[in-house]
Amino acid sequence: MAEPIRLSKRMSELGLCSRREADEWIARGWVRVDGKIISELGSKIFPHQRITVERQASAEQARRVTILLNKPMGYVSGQAEDGYQPAVTLIKADTRWKEDKAPLAFHPSQLRSLVPAGRLDIDSVGLLVLTQDGRIAKQLIGEDTSIEKEYLVRVQYAKPGKLPDADLRLLNHGLSLDGKKLLPAKVRWQNEDQLSFILREGKKRQIRRMCEAVGLKVLGLKRVRIGRVKLGNLPPGQWRYLGSEEPF
Repeated sequence: MAEPIRLSKRMSELGLCSRREADEWIARGWVRVDGKIISELGSKIFPHQRITVERQASAEQARRVTILLNKPMGYVSGQAEDGYQPAVTLIKADTRWKEDKAPLAFHPSQLRSLVPAGRLDIDSVGLLVLTQDGRIAKQLIGEDTSIEKEYLVRVQYAKPGKLPDADLRLLNHGLSLDGKKLLPAKVRWQNEDQLSFILREGKKRQIRRMCEAVGLKVLGLKRVRIGRVKLGNLPPGQWRYLGSEEPF
């Protein structure tokens, strides 16, 4: 017999919402298990039991926005730190990209619970996703995510000559950080001083530390793609909505 699990965890596993959203919906009486409303937080169910949500929950979820920002240097991804502004302060009506075709009007309520799904260092630029939708956050930064993230990285080799092919192979597979082997990456030269990195994980300052391990100094780092969603022509410091037809 399968063990019972927390209702909020099961809802997250099924992709209905995030655990935090599940707890909100349960507290509001918007969740039914086998037709019966469950409103007690921490309730457990068996995996075979049927979960349904009230229309109010679906309607609220449909109003949640996901925003793509071209983060410039000097902004932190999440909470303000050391006097630096968080990237979310760039999300306002007058910084919306004029070519954004999404049929949505900006409203300050869209800033509520708008959090970065992943991070970019203060000295890195490019595509940053901010979302109110827990399903998207889980898809991009959950433990079992397989979504690729692509970066263009300008580098300088600390030794005479060029980076040996063996070290390029190490960047692709073979390095460890914090005592743990990194997942295979796709790393290739774009031109003589720029590498393309495609990763499926995002450890803190991972690319910079990988480069240091083989004698490369990072001069510039820009994220250009997350899954199927590209930065494209979005100008630095501006943002647009993720379209309903744009799956990661």
